[in-house]
Amino acid sequence: MAAKHCIASFVDMESMKCTIYTPTVYAKQSLHFGTQRYNNQFCSLSMNGCQGDPRAPIGTIETRTFPAVRTPALATDYLNSAILDMKSNPPPFDSGIIRLEVPIQQRIEALDWLRSQSHNLLPRCFFSGRNPSNVSCIENGHSSNEHHHKLVSVAGIGSAVFFRHLHPFSLDDWCAIKRFLSKKCPLIRAYGAIRFNAKADIASEWEAFGSFYFTVPQVEFDEFEGSSMIAATVAWDSALSWTYGKAVSSVQATMWQVSSVVKRLNKDAPQAIVLSQTHIPNKISWDSAVRRALDMINRKNSMLIKVVLARSSRVLTTVDIDPLMWLSCLQIEGDNAYAFCLQPPESPAFIGNTPERLFYRDRLSISSDALAGTRARGGSKSLDIQIGNDLLSSPKDHHEFTVVREYIRRKLETVCSSILIEPEKALRKLPRVQHLYAQLTGTLEKEDDEFKILSSLHPTPAVCGFPTKEARVLIAETEMFDRGLYAGPVGWFGGGESEFAVGIRSALVGKDVGALIYAGTGIVEGSNAALEWQELELKTSQFTKLMKLAPLLTRGENRIAVQKVADC
Repeated sequence: MAAKHCIASFVDMESMKCTIYTPTVYAKQSLHFGTQRYNNQFCSLSMNGCQGDPRAPIGTIETRTFPAVRTPALATDYLNSAILDMKSNPPPFDSGIIRLEVPIQQRIEALDWLRSQSHNLLPRCFFSGRNPSNVSCIENGHSSNEHHHKLVSVAGIGSAVFFRHLHPFSLDDWCAIKRFLSKKCPLIRAYGAIRFNAKADIASEWEAFGSFYFTVPQVEFDEFEGSSMIAATVAWDSALSWTYGKAVSSVQATMWQVSSVVKRLNKDAPQAIVLSQTHIPNKISWDSAVRRALDMINRKNSMLIKVVLARSSRVLTTVDIDPLMWLSCLQIEGDNAYAFCLQPPESPAFIGNTPERLFYRDRLSISSDALAGTRARGGSKSLDIQIGNDLLSSPKDHHEFTVVREYIRRKLETVCSSILIEPEKALRKLPRVQHLYAQLTGTLEKEDDEFKILSSLHPTPAVCGFPTKEARVLIAETEMFDRGLYAGPVGWFGGGESEFAVGIRSALVGKDVGALIYAGTGIVEGSNAALEWQELELKTSQFTKLMKLAPLLTRGENRIAVQKVADC
């Protein structure tokens, strides 16, 4: 049977064919451009796409889809054979990106696959959408409006190409990422995040992420509603001293480390003895910071209406916390949140479970969420309704929410032809908390306005304050820790779609830092420092629920608190 081809070409060439040890058929979508050389430095990890000319066209962008198989082991064998074939049949381009994918005829959880990979030195990533309804249907590597399985979660190891720099994320950096992406290959995506404040000094625990960090995984596992897929991606650019041969050899080395045996997650976690838990700021300093913020807000000539102050809570244990185990527990929070994990090589993992969408773009359509105000869920239906009604009728929370919603509306209006707000104010109920919520949708004038949307929406008043400039200054003067990626955009860029959440309800987890758990709360006129501290505790409870205090043990003169990680 002949292979299917979908090719856009700016040079006269034949489409490449791929053979493996056994006769196969694959569907192929590709986008070919003329090549251009430019000078850059070699990067040992793979290649840093930010080090090249962001507007130099890539030679070829392709997806090759092989017939579906029954098990991950068969899919892995298929990929290894196809990669070997690629090595002996190099394409006639100095640069390019090629994705090989093998569908699997059973649904396997992407996080199960990722936890089954035992090598922690490779970069890892994971992203699960808030729900699959806003993710494109995928069949044979391309979008479809027909009723096919929808992408639920993505896990990846290794890096086909990554993007990282110390300077703030810029238009050139966005262009550098987009040059490796194509609408014809929608599952070639760059997953990553951007710092909350790129101008602030980077603390040691955040160094590996730079000012921003994105990666196209070398080996990727995609979980659909009714099936799965394993893929390998080869990216190269000779102008960056990362040749096709090096790229193929690198993905081969990663594939050799891939385990095709996928184990179900064991949710019985081992004991973790907590040596210490400290908050920055502590309760006394927090009260002082809130008083200072309120003094500025209430000052006669002050422009400041709202500022979001945050807290970093460091937990040190005698054994390393498994970030993927924590993430699997966080996913129990339900479909109303984004789950994510980003871990550069030899770095702590940034994980989270956030309910807040920054934006989702599908071609020209764009949507964003306004989220503010927090209350706990009630223990009974009647109490839950009562708490929700209290939130809806609270003047303080309504004021805070209106600031966020109107800010997003004004930002969207600068690049969208029309804006719809529906609902204008409602409750979004999560398993542990509930918020005030509105959804805003619009139509972009052109797709390239995506960078404008990202740079203008972040940071929203929900994580920074309003006006942004005044709030930023107060945060920088008040907070004595580096937020890093906390409260920054986290998500992915694709050829025709992109989706970003706000990196709240998050933590940095690693053997050298223990766990740094982050939370923030909005300070407006009428705020109470003690109640805001309680809100911080509520927001971090999805992490602290994983630890239960056991009786104190005495060893000589030292008393050690033992906390047992609870079942998810």
